[in-house]
Amino acid sequence: MLRNLLLYAFIGITSLTCHSQSINDKILNAINHSDWFALDSIYDSAPKDSIHPFLEISSRCFLGHQLNRPDVSIPAFQELFNTQSENLDLNNFITFAVMFGKDLNKVGENEFAASMINQAIGQTQQYLDSASVSNLSMMANWYSALAPYNTYQIQFNEADVATVPFEIIPMGPKEKGGVLMQLKESAINGTPADMIFDTGCVSSIISPEMAEKYGLTPLEGSKVSVAGIGSTNGYLAIAKELKLGNITIKDVPFTVTSMSLAAINDEADQYADALNIILGNDLMLQLKDITIDFVSNNLTIPASATSNPVRTQAKPNICFADTRNLLCKCEIHDTPLLMLIDSGNASYGTLGEGFFDRNKPFVLTNGTKDNVRQAGIGGIKINERYLLPNLKISLGGHTAEIPEIDIKTTPEPASEGEGVLGLRTLMLYPQIHLNFTDFTLTPALTKK
Repeated sequence: MLRNLLLYAFIGITSLTCHSQSINDKILNAINHSDWFALDSIYDSAPKDSIHPFLEISSRCFLGHQLNRPDVSIPAFQELFNTQSENLDLNNFITFAVMFGKDLNKVGENEFAASMINQAIGQTQQYLDSASVSNLSMMANWYSALAPYNTYQIQFNEADVATVPFEIIPMGPKEKGGVLMQLKESAINGTPADMIFDTGCVSSIISPEMAEKYGLTPLEGSKVSVAGIGSTNGYLAIAKELKLGNITIKDVPFTVTSMSLAAINDEADQYADALNIILGNDLMLQLKDITIDFVSNNLTIPASATSNPVRTQAKPNICFADTRNLLCKCEIHDTPLLMLIDSGNASYGTLGEGFFDRNKPFVLTNGTKDNVRQAGIGGIKINERYLLPNLKISLGGHTAEIPEIDIKTTPEPASEGEGVLGLRTLMLYPQIHLNFTDFTLTPALTKK
């Protein structure tokens, strides 16, 4: 939806000066192409009085929303609806309202978010189809269910830096070499728990059986739709206490949904037990600053990052996808790409059809045709791919070599970014530093 959001017929940009036209055209082009890094650069360098007022406010909305700056986007959304409502058509109004709600949720303003979404439904319901009304109502109910809780209360137990150990565990058929990150010294409501650290999962997820075992509190009226390989339904529940190493986090929301694949594929289902509890990037964003050390097998999190986050002048290389997945700039085989960061992907990852189109002779000459099976929430899928060996990747300015990676040859529904960086690719670096205040991913030098 966001990619076509600002194909406006409403702005009288043609009445502006040629200089202003150039800046506004660049801003509009960046927004319509979802190029948030370009928008950040253009907006940062442009004189603000040279930007059309609607685009100036919209830019702050988008930059705050897509680059994880709710302190920027929330006041911008309020200003947008208070001063620019006449410039919003129905589609734009609904989309900005949804974005606003998500950012309010991110900072714990769930009652405000629910009220705002309900108000938007009331103002537009007569013009919307039933599916749109249902989705908005589900979102409002979700925020209402969370409103009584002060979510993500983080305590570092007198430590300046928290340490959370993990182990790399095998996942899938042995010959595929798949691995996942399983956190150690962790507990839910006082009971030890094995949890998967998954940067590619938008929300933290737990199976119904585990939710009952660990005594999570279901939230009434909180039906949600969960997307993965397919989609399924779930509901929200609260873990009163989550312990990660020497961090304690109070009132942590989980999406409760079945991750069993028994009805679809017995072979895939035998590996599903490892995925009964998944910590997603909703929790990671609250921790603000995480270093994944693949040498010592520890996560380290400075207490100061959560208590006093400070944004620096570092240029972001992470942005959100429309689904709130994390996308990172990188370069593979001299091809600039925007890739999903997915520590829950047990392989080296996947390159999208765009890479194939731009490098088709190279892929056909050097690749091996293969069938790739993927399993996840909602089902499994088998795709014809090319397996390509020994590709150079530059990530955050540091270079490594990916021993093998799958290449998609055709578009797939609901794909994000231009590919996926799986856990085995992330492990090519001794450390991966995720700063969610600056929205940067910085790896250490490659392993010897």
